[in-house]
Amino acid sequence: MLMGEFHHNIDDKGRIVIPTKFRMELGESFVLARGLEKCLYAYSMAEWNKLVAKLNELPFNKKDVRTFNRTFFSGATVCEFDKNGRINITSPLVSYAGLTNKCVIIGVNDRLEIWDEESFDNFLNDSAQNIESIAENLFENLSL
Repeated sequence: MLMGEFHHNIDDKGRIVIPTKFRMELGESFVLARGLEKCLYAYSMAEWNKLVAKLNELPFNKKDVRTFNRTFFSGATVCEFDKNGRINITSPLVSYAGLTNKCVIIGVNDRLEIWDEESFDNFLNDSAQNIESIAENLFENLSL
């Protein structure tokens, strides 16, 4: 399980250090793709393959499926770590996520998310007002 929050800078070549604990979970190579809310998703190969299998079950004759798949897969790329634990994020992905200098890398169960720090702070601030009602709606039928 991936969890935690780390702050790192991205350099002008699109390189960013991924924390050691996340590198161990992701493995030697992993997939980086466009995420939702203008962040990037990083999946281990095993998790990526599970996700692809689920997406392959969706009916390709639906326009929303085609649109999502085009957006999601066209930006996806296989990444490997350099000797310093960095990855090189392609310029289309840097642009999509609006990554400038300060970034936030978070573990979200089955994936990492890479955010521009300002965007992540805005997301947290916007979500803070609604988190109680979100939790109530999500967990209303579960016994915890």
